[in-house]
Amino acid sequence: MTDLLYRWPIAAKFGSRVPKERFYEHGTVIYTVRDRFVSEVQRITWAYKLAEVTINLPGSPMVPEVQVFQIDTKAGDLSEPVLAAIDKAIPFPVIFEITRGDGANRFVRMVAAHKQLGVGAPKLSAYYSTGWQPADTERQPLPTAITLPALYVSLLDPLTPVTLRPGEEMSEIAARLQTVWKLEREVSALEKKLRTEPQFNRKVELRRQLRDRMAELAPLIDTATPMTEDPPWTNC
Repeated sequence: MTDLLYRWPIAAKFGSRVPKERFYEHGTVIYTVRDRFVSEVQRITWAYKLAEVTINLPGSPMVPEVQVFQIDTKAGDLSEPVLAAIDKAIPFPVIFEITRGDGANRFVRMVAAHKQLGVGAPKLSAYYSTGWQPADTERQPLPTAITLPALYVSLLDPLTPVTLRPGEEMSEIAARLQTVWKLEREVSALEKKLRTEPQFNRKVELRRQLRDRMAELAPLIDTATPMTEDPPWTNC
């Protein structure tokens, strides 16, 4: 995980406020998620539109555009179900900037999942995030790219735990992210069981399983922290 914020191109600025009700007034969002929208979300802004018409990079059917959404929070955090509800409602890949606080105490973190477009609902990987950073942190220029798909992959690179491989297709990256997410959850479950297991023989078997999962995970990842159902900053 790399803590950074991007300097989004002025030509791509959109700056349109989106009523949060638009995301939960249809039947696909369950009531508990609607309640989280009400309690967690202060404001949603469609901040930037990265597209051929704005930054002169050609898109593809999988990445026709990349949208940047800024979400101001009420209580200083945002849960994954809310992010996913917004993400699934947007027919393009999305990069989120989550903000909390005001003035000198305003902080931002960048959050995204790898999003695959296709027939039916888009497929999302786990969500990954930078750490909280002061809102006045110096922003970095966008990665160099000659197409929108290449730019999208490069934007996600500092966030996700997988190391990009030369010539790797978007579908391959998505598959590795899905495998990493699955293995991370298995590792977490095994670690929890190991802490509470009283029987020695069972502990030995759990340690063996844990080593196997870690061995599978190691070639796929760099160090990064995935968001879970309860984001890591909820107790900050």
